[in-house]
Amino acid sequence: QVQVVESGGGLVQPGGSLRLSCAASAGVFKVNDMGWYRQAPGRERELVATITNGGNTNYADSVKGRFTISRDNTETTVYLQMNSLKPEDTAVYYCKANINQYGRLYQYWGQGTQVTVSS
Repeated sequence: QVQVVESGGGLVQPGGSLRLSCAASAGVFKVNDMGWYRQAPGRERELVATITNGGNTNYADSVKGRFTISRDNTETTVYLQMNSLKPEDTAVYYCKANINQYGRLYQYWGQGTQVTVSS
């Protein structure tokens, strides 16, 4: 059974930093691209950053230069280092993992972790 579990959210002051982690447990199946998304109250879920198996990254313009996505050597855990946080970064952050099952890619989402940036 595939599981995607996030951790690391919390309350931080503007200008502060947080590091989110996401672990994908996929058994015998291969974890492909992974990414972070966020959803603020009353808004659509939006892409924050993604990373491929080869290490190629993509960022939303709003987080470029402040957030860094990375992946461990097992390629099943992804991190989001968030620096210079702003109140507008407040949202529930979700991790998504694309899992290759029997030749097809399926999306799996974590339960989300709350990030609140406030003084």
